[in-house]
Order: sequence, then C-alpha cells, then structure tokens
Amino acid sequence: MPAISVIICTHDPRPHYLQRVLNALKDQTLPKEQWQLLLIDNASKEPLASAWDLSWHPQSRHIRENELGLTPARLRGIREATGEYLVFVDDDNVLAANYLEESISLFEHWPMLGAIGAGVCKGEFEIAPPERISRYLGGLTLFELDRNYWASLYGNFNSTPIGAGLCVRRSVAKDYAQKAEASPLRRLLDHSGTKIGGGGDFDLAFCAIDLGMGVGRFISLELTHLIPKDRLTEDYMIRLWAGFAWCHEILPALRPGSQRDSRALWKTKVLFYLNICLKRGIERRVMIAAERARYQARKLIASHLVSP
Repeated sequence: MPAISVIICTHDPRPHYLQRVLNALKDQTLPKEQWQLLLIDNASKEPLASAWDLSWHPQSRHIRENELGLTPARLRGIREATGEYLVFVDDDNVLAANYLEESISLFEHWPMLGAIGAGVCKGEFEIAPPERISRYLGGLTLFELDRNYWASLYGNFNSTPIGAGLCVRRSVAKDYAQKAEASPLRRLLDHSGTKIGGGGDFDLAFCAIDLGMGVGRFISLELTHLIPKDRLTEDYMIRLWAGFAWCHEILPALRPGSQRDSRALWKTKVLFYLNICLKRGIERRVMIAAERARYQARKLIASHLVSP
C-alpha cells in the first residue's frame, strides 16, 4: 500500500499548466514507489487518457468521472485512492519538491491533526494583475503565513487548509465521502462547469474536527498557483467572491453548532448596508453580488428543498 495518494481533479485543463503540475510531481523527493498518482478526468471534452502519458509513474492511473463537478471528482478520487494519506492537487498547482515527503512527516509528527495544508501559496500570473482588482487577489488562494497554525475549531480559517494541496488522513476522507454522498447540499459548495464555488475543501477539512482531530497549515508546505489572464478580470472576481459568500452561508448549515450568534449577524448586516452606500466601482459590485448570493443560499436552506 502506498503511503500517500495524489489526486488531481481536472476538467478541460490548460495543457501547459497540467504539464507543469506533472513535472513538479516527477521531481518529488518522495520515491515514486511510496505514492500513488490518480488523474481524475472530470468530463473533459477530449478524454485525457489518450493525450497524457503517466507511464513515468509506477502507481499511476487515468480515471474518467463523467458527473461534472469538483465534488464528484473528489469523491471518485477518494474511492480509488489506496494511500494512508490523500493529497488533492488542482490542475494549476505546482508543488514544491518536498511537498509529499513533508506532508507525511507532518502527519507523523502531529497525530492529532486530520487535515493539513500549505502555509505558502505564491502566484505566478500570465499577465500583471490590474491594480483595480489587487485587493481581491487573496481570493485566488495567494498567501504566505508568518508561522504555523493549527486548531480544532470550525471557521478558524488561519488554521483550515484550502483545497490546493489539501492533505487528509484516509479516515477523514472516508467520513467526508459518506456525508457528501448523502447530502445534495454539499455538492453545491464546489465548482461545477462555469459555476464558481469554493467551500468543499473547508467542508472536507472540517470532517477532521467532526472526528475529534484538528486541522493545520504549515509554512514548510509550499506551492505555486498558476493564474491565467481570464481570472484577472473584474467579472471573474465578482463571480469568485459571490461564490465564497454563497459557500459561507451553506457551510454553517452543515454543522449547526458552528453558526455565529444571530445578534452579531444582525449588527454585521446593518453595518454592511451602511457601508455599501459608500462604495463605488468594483467594491460596490462585489458587495452586491455577494449579498445576492447569500440571500439565494439562505433561501435554498430555508426552503428545505435540499436537506443538509
């Protein structure tokens, strides 16, 4: 059995980016005999198996998942993985050479943690980001933490790993898979086609807390996020942050004990509407789109059309 399974979920990938991802995996310091490579082709228009040679890896597989969406792709990867630990790598994530080896070391050193992730995620841009969207670039999962963070609290996002390079124990992945298979609401958290989500990774990480473990982000885990020019537009940023707002309404509904105090939410709402009156340009557009997304998410939850 391999120590770790690397799961790449991809839909119509940019060939140059995916090649960079695979090249970084080829250069991992962890011997290939100790890890498994699964390339999950999530309903790509042109099947990837015939175009991408994985023969360089002795434990590699092409897997086709025809149900479109990041959640079905992740679930397929979890079902097919055989490693004790699972690492989820996006098709635009270039891992540092020691990422896999360091992940195993951290799990062995911190047996109380069920999910860990990168503390450093640098961006490599196809074009220079326009100044007007600079304050929203954090939504592209770009960060450099000043230290390691770990906790056993829902909603502590300093310590909660993101989807890029997310590492989980097999027990956590299995718990998440069982919950996701039984809950249509969970499938609305993630990307699906042109819909931008972004909460499924938090939901997966929070399953570690459900099981009595903790989560953490470590600066010894580094990766680079490759960012194309079409993600550096105002329209994309508005859709991205609206997706975050949607997900941050649904996430607490999946774990009612983690919801914030209603009085604090009321005060936040008043300040929000006062603030939006003062904003202009992209700031105003982002705030309005985010509030619409939150309203739609609350309406969906309250309607009981989809049970958490």
